[in-house]
Amino acid sequence: MKPTASSQHDPLSFNRRLSIAPMLDWTDRHCRYFHRLLSQHALLYTEMVTTGAILFGKGDYLAFNETEQPVALQLGGSDPADLAKAAKLGAERGYAEINLNVGCPSDRVQKGRFGAVLMTEPELVAQCVDAMKQVVDVPVTVKHRIGVDEQDSYQFAADFISRVNQAGCDVFIVHARKAWLQGLSPKENREIPPLDYPRVHQLKQDFPHCHISINGGIMTLAQAGEQLQSVDGVMIGRAAYQNPYLLAEADQLIYGDDNTDAKTRADVVEAMLPYIEQQLTQGARLNNIIRHMLGLYQAVPGARAWRRYLSENGRGDDKGIEILQQAMTLVYD
Repeated sequence: MKPTASSQHDPLSFNRRLSIAPMLDWTDRHCRYFHRLLSQHALLYTEMVTTGAILFGKGDYLAFNETEQPVALQLGGSDPADLAKAAKLGAERGYAEINLNVGCPSDRVQKGRFGAVLMTEPELVAQCVDAMKQVVDVPVTVKHRIGVDEQDSYQFAADFISRVNQAGCDVFIVHARKAWLQGLSPKENREIPPLDYPRVHQLKQDFPHCHISINGGIMTLAQAGEQLQSVDGVMIGRAAYQNPYLLAEADQLIYGDDNTDAKTRADVVEAMLPYIEQQLTQGARLNNIIRHMLGLYQAVPGARAWRRYLSENGRGDDKGIEILQQAMTLVYD
């Protein structure tokens, strides 16, 4: 099932009730194209892209397919001038939103003075937001934690939002865990600090004029629906990547869109084939595309065979869509 004209979006008009988290090494342009086939409405995010990569890197770090819209560009950086330059380039390329990463806890990110460590410098974050807003017309948003290290009181998070809101940001995506900047890996920071959903709900109550989306530990659309009773939006991360077919019901259950055609998993695979063929002619490698599809048949008979066949046979410059077609014979949906 190919995206039709009716499924194309005005990138400046979208609803943040559901978004798919920026995930390093995962939510690249191939992944986002795949996810868009499953949901026409969810807001998609790029991987975090550093300002240095955009301004000084040799590759095109801003490339995306128009079919992905609405899609937001997440930036990593802490220099207001560089962020403004990168944001302007992103907006000129057509991204629907520019998001600042104030949540990543990795050592490499900390050394660059961005990510979660920026929560301790709300004045600098405010300057970064202001600099970006001066040069773009699209929304500038911030994704952050509820705290870092010992600075994890409710007031700490509230003061952070208050200062950044004064600079013109009124959309906050809040990961409902604090980050330990020392002693925990990024993976452990996604799992060990306890979730505190009530704290995010309280932030919404105290900042009713702001859009507050909640992130962290939300595994199903039913859980997303429960959260939407208390906040404006829900961001789903690893669950959407590891079990992408959950997005197939998102337009109906989250957005109330009963006009969206129901898609089977086979529909989604068939819709990916022309895109894959096109990308292969442009130098892409098959395994770099189909790795995002390994979880499509999760919990379906033959799912393990599907994953194994794609993983074992998708590598090599000479591999094409026949690998997917063969793998589809191994599942029973």
